[in-house]
Amino acid sequence: MSSMQSNSSANVTFVRPATFFINGFSNVPHVKYYYMFLSLVYVVTVLGNSFIMCIIYLARRLHTAKYIAVFHLALSDLCGSSALIPKVMDTFLFGHQVVSYEACLANMFFVYHFMNMQSLTLLALAYDRLVAICFPLRYHAIVTKPAMFMIIGVMWIFSVTYFSVLVGLVNRLSFCGSNVIDSHFCDQGLIYKLACNDNSINIMMGKISFGLLMCTPLILIIISYFCIALALLKIAHGADRIKAMKTCTSHLMLVAIGYLPLISNNIAALTTSIDPNTRIINNSLRQVIPSMLNPIIYTLKTEEVMQSIKELYKRSKVNTTQERRMKSRARTF
Repeated sequence: MSSMQSNSSANVTFVRPATFFINGFSNVPHVKYYYMFLSLVYVVTVLGNSFIMCIIYLARRLHTAKYIAVFHLALSDLCGSSALIPKVMDTFLFGHQVVSYEACLANMFFVYHFMNMQSLTLLALAYDRLVAICFPLRYHAIVTKPAMFMIIGVMWIFSVTYFSVLVGLVNRLSFCGSNVIDSHFCDQGLIYKLACNDNSINIMMGKISFGLLMCTPLILIIISYFCIALALLKIAHGADRIKAMKTCTSHLMLVAIGYLPLISNNIAALTTSIDPNTRIINNSLRQVIPSMLNPIIYTLKTEEVMQSIKELYKRSKVNTTQERRMKSRARTF
C-alpha cells in the first residue's frame, strides 16, 4: 500500500492513503476495446447533448419552462459523462490507475452529483407533464419559467449539500488495509468497505441514498403518470387522448432507460454478490448509455423539437442564399 498520511484529533487517529488504485476489470482480455467503446459513446453524448442545447437556445418557440428542464437534462447528461468517461479513458487507456485521495473524492462527488441531477430533472419533467395534462387551463400560470428556474435551483442546492455530506463522511474513515478500488471510478460503496474503523454511518447513508435519491423520484414519477392516466381516461375524444399521450412518450422512454437499469443493479447488489467485472459493465453502461440516448429520443420523438430544427435549417438556408446574392451584387459593382 502507498504511503499513509495520519492526523489525529480527540485521541482518534485517522489513517488516510495518499492515493487509491483504481483496479478496473480483472483478467478480461482485450478490455481496452471496451474503454474505446465508452470513448465513442462519449463523443456521441457530447455531440447529441450540445446539439439539443443549441436548438433550444436558438429556437424561440422552445423558450418555455418545459424546455428549460430539457436543456438542464442535456447539460446534466453532458457534465455527468464528462465527469466520468474522460477520467476512465485516462485511467485505463493511458495507465494512470493511481489517483490521489483528494482527486478520488472530487471524482466521486461530481459523478454522483450529476447522476442525481439527471434523476431529479426527469422528476421535474414528470411534474411538467402532470400539470399540462391534468390542469391544462392553468398550465401556463403554474409552470412558468421563473418557477422552473426555482425548481432547478432547489435541486442544485439539495444535491450539492447532500453529496458534500456523503463525500465528507469518507473523511472519518480510516484505511489501514488495502487501497485498491475494484471499480472503474471512485465508487463510494466500495471505498467505505475498505475502511478498518466503524463505517456504519456510511452504510446507512448508502441505504438512504438508494431510498431517497433512486426510489423516491421513481415512485413520484409513477404516481404522476397514474394521475395522468386517470385524466386521459376522462378525455372523450380518442384523437385528443392519443395527442396528449404522445407528449409523454419521450419522457416515459427516458424514465425507463434511466431508472430500470439503475434500480435493477442496486437491487441485485443488495440481494446477491455480483462478480466485480459484471458490476463494472452494468454500472458503466447504466451511467453513460442514458446520457447518449436522451438527446436522440427528445430529437426524434418530440414534434416541437423536430419542427424547430426544420425552421432553423430553412432560416440558415435563406440567410446563406441572401449572403450569396449580396456577394454577387457586390462583385458586379
